[in-house]
Amino acid sequence: MELSQLIQERRSVHVFEQRPVPVDLVKRLLDTAVWVPNHKMTQPWRFILVHGEGRERIAAVSRQAGERRERDPEKAREAGQRLYDKLMAVPMFVIVVMKENTHPVVWEEDYASTSCIIHNFSLLAWEQGLGLVWETYQLIHQPEFREALGVRPGEKIVGSLHVGYPAKIPSAQPRIPAEELLTVIDEA
Repeated sequence: MELSQLIQERRSVHVFEQRPVPVDLVKRLLDTAVWVPNHKMTQPWRFILVHGEGRERIAAVSRQAGERRERDPEKAREAGQRLYDKLMAVPMFVIVVMKENTHPVVWEEDYASTSCIIHNFSLLAWEQGLGLVWETYQLIHQPEFREALGVRPGEKIVGSLHVGYPAKIPSAQPRIPAEELLTVIDEA
């Protein structure tokens, strides 16, 4: 598939078939995805793959977080169960973690590079018939979630990628043409 076609046809997928995603495939895609521009070659990223029974770790923390949001015990139980079920329906999670540099310019460059990895990975996955959605929900900031995944102080979870074979592919959402957002400066 042509790169321009791949970029335009990729979609964020929220509903997956319940079939496992091959870990070796994801490793190969990540090996390619890391070829991003990275000023000073800090390469601050690392990845955590969660699949199979390991998903229980994330789902259990999610259940507790959902329950804490509600005051009514019955609503709390239902909210927690909904979050648990939602996460258990995801075949694989790829958690993208970035070591946070204390220098603000390096931090921004590292964050941009790490975000490019996620985009590269999403395109490579799509090319292989995998869908994903890049999530940055509140849960990634919770100490229990970070602890369950082994995320250390001084690291930022840039995204929790929900990965699987698409059961439903959403329609394209319209984009504002770049020409409408473009400023051209051609004089000194």
